[in-house]
Amino acid sequence: MNRIIKLFFISLFIYSNTIPVFAQQDSLSINTVVEKTQKLLEGYPIEKVHVHFDKPYYAVGDTVWFKTYLASNMYNYDLSKVVYLEVMNGKDSLMQTLRIPLKDNAGDGHLVLDQEWYTQGNYRFRAYTKWMVNFDPAYFFNKIVPIGDVLNNNLHHTVTFNDVSKGKNARTQAVIQFKDREGKPLGNRKLTWAAVSGWEPIDNGKGQTDAVGNVIININGKDRELLRKSNLHVSVESGGSAAPMIGSFPLQAALWDADVQFFPEGGDFIAGLAKKVAFKAIGSDGRGLAVKGTIVDQNGVEQASIADIHKGMGVFTMIPEAGNAYTANLTFENGETRSYPLPAVVDQGINVTVLKSDTAQLQLALVANDRFFAANKGKVFYLIAQANGILCYAAQAALRNDAILVNLPKERFPTGVAQLTLFTSSGRPVSERLVFVENIKPLDIAISSDQKEYSAKQPVKLVLTVSNNDTVTAGSYSVAVVDETKVPYDENKETTILSNLLLTSDLKGYVEEPNFYFNQPDERKREALDALLLTQGYRRFSYNDVLADNYPQVHFLPEQGIELSGVLRLNNGKPVANGGLLLSIPDISFRKDTYTDENGRFVFRDLVFTDSSRVTINARGNDDYRNMVINVDPTQFPAIDTTAYRTNDALNIDNMLTAYLDNSRNEYRTSILLEEVEVTASARPAFSHKEYPAISGLGMADHQISADRLKGCNNLLMCLQTALTGITYDSQRQLFYITRDYNAGGRIPVQFFVNGMAMDVPALNGIMPSEVEGIEIFLRDELGTVSRMYQNNGVVSIYTTKKQEKGPRMSLSQIESLLPKSNIIDLTPLGYVKERKFYAPKYDTPERRAVNDIRSTVYWNPDVVTGEDGRAQLDFYNADGKGSYRVVVEGVDSLGNIGRAIYRYTVK
Repeated sequence: MNRIIKLFFISLFIYSNTIPVFAQQDSLSINTVVEKTQKLLEGYPIEKVHVHFDKPYYAVGDTVWFKTYLASNMYNYDLSKVVYLEVMNGKDSLMQTLRIPLKDNAGDGHLVLDQEWYTQGNYRFRAYTKWMVNFDPAYFFNKIVPIGDVLNNNLHHTVTFNDVSKGKNARTQAVIQFKDREGKPLGNRKLTWAAVSGWEPIDNGKGQTDAVGNVIININGKDRELLRKSNLHVSVESGGSAAPMIGSFPLQAALWDADVQFFPEGGDFIAGLAKKVAFKAIGSDGRGLAVKGTIVDQNGVEQASIADIHKGMGVFTMIPEAGNAYTANLTFENGETRSYPLPAVVDQGINVTVLKSDTAQLQLALVANDRFFAANKGKVFYLIAQANGILCYAAQAALRNDAILVNLPKERFPTGVAQLTLFTSSGRPVSERLVFVENIKPLDIAISSDQKEYSAKQPVKLVLTVSNNDTVTAGSYSVAVVDETKVPYDENKETTILSNLLLTSDLKGYVEEPNFYFNQPDERKREALDALLLTQGYRRFSYNDVLADNYPQVHFLPEQGIELSGVLRLNNGKPVANGGLLLSIPDISFRKDTYTDENGRFVFRDLVFTDSSRVTINARGNDDYRNMVINVDPTQFPAIDTTAYRTNDALNIDNMLTAYLDNSRNEYRTSILLEEVEVTASARPAFSHKEYPAISGLGMADHQISADRLKGCNNLLMCLQTALTGITYDSQRQLFYITRDYNAGGRIPVQFFVNGMAMDVPALNGIMPSEVEGIEIFLRDELGTVSRMYQNNGVVSIYTTKKQEKGPRMSLSQIESLLPKSNIIDLTPLGYVKERKFYAPKYDTPERRAVNDIRSTVYWNPDVVTGEDGRAQLDFYNADGKGSYRVVVEGVDSLGNIGRAIYRYTVK
């Protein structure tokens, strides 16, 4: 991302004017600390992934265009060549996994939001490399993307909550307005509702909308925490004989609450020292709350006044006294007042404090109070600074005064979050501080167009000129041009290449409006950024573990391509050494062979095929092949984690995306309104769990699988192991589990039903895949109608059409051909995302200009490359939309420096 800085301990120096050298034998030398730290940083390089999307939100039926960027603190090793992009629905159930090949540390792809699989909701996009899986998933790329629906969603809503409990119980009001798909209020409609937490009912009732579709639902919960974990399900009559319309709303923010935490700079609230104290106020929805108030001591005497700078975060300064206790009396924006205790005062201590960070020097101070100085005078302390996995500074200091000034030249740091840690001479960390260092500026990406104003469908010429510190530079960039009238968005909320790679990828926890700190930064935003770093966590590694030589365990190496591996055995379990195997991919006429090692292991490396390709591995070229069994290693993926970034979930997607969904409604209208046709073929029977009493109480299926998905399947049980979305197969137990719960340690299996009859997993072998009409997957049984009977977690309902036609008796060879063969296996492993180019129409003739073009993404190009002159030219045509068009450019130059730029022009 920035120029690579590798500093070995022999080049680290000490400022003799400000940090006196201590010349005696220490219990742990600074060289040892530096060597162990350098061993970690060099042996475990940091990889970061960023994804640039063409838009911040979408609608069902859209195509999501994206480009992935891989950044690292080191480029002198084989970086990963594959990035994984996962899509999870609002329940954090895995929807899809895309495998993206990288070239020059970048790759692009697309995702079609098929209406068969996607509905309106908040989807989480998570991206990572296999190398990143070795470490904390908190540092994966995460972004919440709202997706609206004008194709299938008949019930549009706007909901707000009024907390009527006054903080004493769990009572709230849900104020909801319902509209149909055309935006007309659903007036005077009867409805039923239920508040449910998992399988536990909280409250339920009936109601009716008024003339304009409004209804007030009063919910009484058992306790506040349980209600926050609940969901409100509402069923509204649709009129006539049509099925009721269903809506579901999370109740996480239904009750108002506030949590305020205080963070003294350096970690301790030390008596007698002027302390900078940061605070963070968040609401029940996880977002910052505006707050102001005073700090008083135990006698009620005011010590400081406070007010947040940004999103509930702020900083104040005070001098705590030993033996005193302090309280914050705060008032929130809604008029609520509350009191919170500050951390206990520490009698003695030493901390790292930042004095200045806006000059060429990063000015620090090591400050001790009188008691600590008296007890530790002359003792040695170590200061270590690292940023983005680069050791930037190390020095030792003898405590000869109660305050030691330290000046660190910024040129030794990459731009980003720096971690400053103070150690005792025994290697014990005693104080830590995070600070944002601005050293190398982001790339200067200048965008110009041949005109400032255009007409609809007029050609546009854009020129990019990229420089790095006034020097033109070559690089790779992605460019999105959208009709801003249809896609309005607050730039502060965006996840950009700057906010991600320079900030959030190094911090644990949720950062609200991350691009606020990089969008036209000024002094106020720098203060807000410092307050964020004082309140946010950073623990890529623990110094205690490093000094004890407890390094991370590596299970995955940087992936260089697609590999398929496994073991070839005889049916008695003995490995087959030097056994030959042939891999073939019919779709691309590809064949490759390999031989097993002495342990029977085989590996096919550097495979290139697209997703959904059928791959066959054959061992029939060996002697005694009939007794051979091929065991392919399972593909391992990280567990589905929970993330605080779910705070970005939009509650009222219809309102948030009004302009966009109105355009989508027009864009897809031709696909919704069909001409009248005469159907002569027999109707294919629909499948639904509602026809079977045993499972009729289940709600709406999370996923459906049609018979077409099982074409070419010979064994239903084997095909289900990969076809069931959101469900994991445990080969040892030979049972299926909900993936989310299985990864969290849950071992309650899924219950299968075939035509409404409960069936065990082994019995599925008796079902012919050709007889399967469809499959419904239920990841939750909200009412518990099935789970209480069968003690299961999740339901898979299979529907078949029994064929009664009798044919001639089959021969033994025909029967054997139907049985799965252990020495030949067919796989559909996860391949690379299929290549597809964004369609950019040319309106160079009257006939072409006569076509209606209301697209919201006017142009997308993930492969913009600047030459040695730092320039690139783009040519495209405008759509029909009038107003402001926004051009967004993100990318990286050949030295790893990153940049982002926005440009606007007008279409009249």
